[in-house]
Order: sequence, then structure tokens, then C-alpha cells
Amino acid sequence: MGCAVPPARSRPQPGMEPLSGALKKRATEQHYRAEVMIAGEQLRLRLHDGKLIKDRRYHLRTYPNCFVAKELTDWLIDHKEAPDRETGIRLMQKLMDHYIIHHVCDEHSDYKDAKLLYRFRKDDGTFPLSKDVKVFLRGQSLYEKLVSMEGSILKVREENSVKYQRAFLGSEMVEWLVQEGEAESRREAVELGQALLEHGIIQHVSNRHHFLDMDILYQFWINFRRRRRLTELLSENSSRALSESPDSPFCLRKLNPEPGNTSFLSVQPNKEIKVVSAVRRSSITSLAGNSNPYFSITPTLVFPPVAECNPKSVLKRPVTNEELLSPGAPYVKKTLTWGMLWAGDLWSEEADHATSRQWTQEDLLLLQA
Repeated sequence: MGCAVPPARSRPQPGMEPLSGALKKRATEQHYRAEVMIAGEQLRLRLHDGKLIKDRRYHLRTYPNCFVAKELTDWLIDHKEAPDRETGIRLMQKLMDHYIIHHVCDEHSDYKDAKLLYRFRKDDGTFPLSKDVKVFLRGQSLYEKLVSMEGSILKVREENSVKYQRAFLGSEMVEWLVQEGEAESRREAVELGQALLEHGIIQHVSNRHHFLDMDILYQFWINFRRRRRLTELLSENSSRALSESPDSPFCLRKLNPEPGNTSFLSVQPNKEIKVVSAVRRSSITSLAGNSNPYFSITPTLVFPPVAECNPKSVLKRPVTNEELLSPGAPYVKKTLTWGMLWAGDLWSEEADHATSRQWTQEDLLLLQA
């Protein structure tokens, strides 16, 4: 009497193994980190528009592009971003924990609801351009490119009677990346797709498979064009439902849409934002990681240009040092403090003080030579 042979277990095809729990956990953490960056950037531009971020003077020093913590807490409550001061403090602490804001002198590691000055790291050049941030920027660039083009592969697609927004087939994405010059080969395109999935930017619609060059359905997990509410940051488990929300006019778009120029900016604010060029010793830019081979062009954070200190000269003739110092000369001497970086004596014509070029004594000595 023969023994019954148990049925063979179905084995997944090569490369179709389910995602590990550790990889899912990492992707979720990176997805939340990306949501914090987007919410922080949207808040930064709203504060610039509302003029809460501005140059402030304290103890004979000028601190550019900063805000008062107590004023910001009031603003959060007035604009329904926080129900009370305690929640407002928790929200801003989230931004501090993710290196979005910091104390202007880095003397406080926590956010205090007091008359203390804080600044967005984006405004002083200390925002860490790490490997994870580069993947985020690359994903944002690809997303904006895809949603802006006609006949995009991003569509509302259905699988098992469920509709998915911003969905695409893995094989279609690979082909598109190669055709658009975003990857040199299909293998490199797959590596890029896997990096995007591991960082929570895209996902398999059932969250079961890694990114593969196959007819498997994926979607952009992050909706870069959705307006965020800051209170969402207090719930790390609501991101999946929120990712299905529709687009809004408050978009993360490129400031300068030249090819290869990736930026992390929302709708451009109404006023010019000057960026502090000095990097403090306490900067965390050392956290930046090494670039990966699938980054064809290193993404950079794009800032508006800083205005020049001196306008173009309108003087009809050069002015000598002796003329400036002679008694009764039609010139006035003024002292200008430029941020925290430089202070010096400047000269200008008294008759046309608003439009004349300002000269230092070193400038005049060069003219005489």
C-alpha cells in the first residue's frame, strides 16, 4: 500500500519573495521622516509670507531669518495648527528632532515656549544633505516630472476591485527611467526603484513585494502635492490613509526647472528670502552620506540668490580719500552692520544718499592706485 505524497508547497518565483518585517519597518520610518520634511517646509514658507521669520536684533547682534518661539506658538494656535500651547510645543519639538529647526546659537536642544530665537536650518545652510535626503529629493523630482507630463504612466489603476492613486507597473517605470535618461540601464533603474521603496516614497500596492522589473502594481506612497496639517506629525500611523488624499495647490515644486536641478521648495513666497551663508561649528552637515551610483546628478537644496550689498555705482567721478576727510565736504560717514558677519565704515554722497554707491576706504585707495 503506497504512502500518500503531500502536495508540494508553492514557491514564489525568483525575486518575488515577500518583504521582510525589518524592511517594512524601515520604509515606514523613512516615509514618516519625509512627511516631517514636507510639513516643515510648508510651514517655513508660510511663516516667511506672514513675516514671522525676519531679521531680529538681540544684545547688539542681528540674527537673520529667525522667529521668536513664543510668537510662533501664538501663531500656531491662531491659525488652527495647534489646539493649545502644549501641542504647539510638541509639534515644534518634532521639527527639532528631525533637524528642521534649531536654536540660533544651538544653546537649547529642546523647543521652549519663551522669547528665544530659533531658525529653520533651510534658511542658514545647515540642513543635513544626507543619503536619505538625497533619495527623498530624487523621488520628489521624479514625481513632479511624472505628474507634469502628458501620457504619464501614473494613473488610477485597479487591482482586486481596489483603486489606487498614482499607480504604475514596475516594468513601465523601469522603461520610463531608461528612456528619460534617469538611469543608464534597466538594472540601474531597478536599483533606483528599490531605493525609493526602501525610503517609503513608493510601495507595492499590497506592501508585499520589493520593487521588481515586472508587471506588478506599485504607487507613490508620498503625495508631494498634498497640503499638510502639522497635527498629522503627532500620529505616525496615519500616513497610509493620508497618502490617498487629493492634490492641493500648495505643491512642492522646483524653483528653477532646469534639467537636473532638484529643489526642495514649495510655492515660492511673496518676498525674497535671504539665506545666511555662514555655517556654524555646531552644524550637522557632517551627517551627509556618500552618493550612490544611481544618483546621476547630485540633488541640491536650491535657495534664492542673496542680494548684493552695494548697488551699481552712479558717481560721476572717483572720490579721493582726502576729499572724504576734508572739513565741510558734502559726504556723510555711516557704519553698517551686515548680519553677524561684517561691520565697517562706509561713505556715501549726502546729496543722493539713496542711490549712490557706498565706498569703503579700501575701495578709494584702490581707485587712487
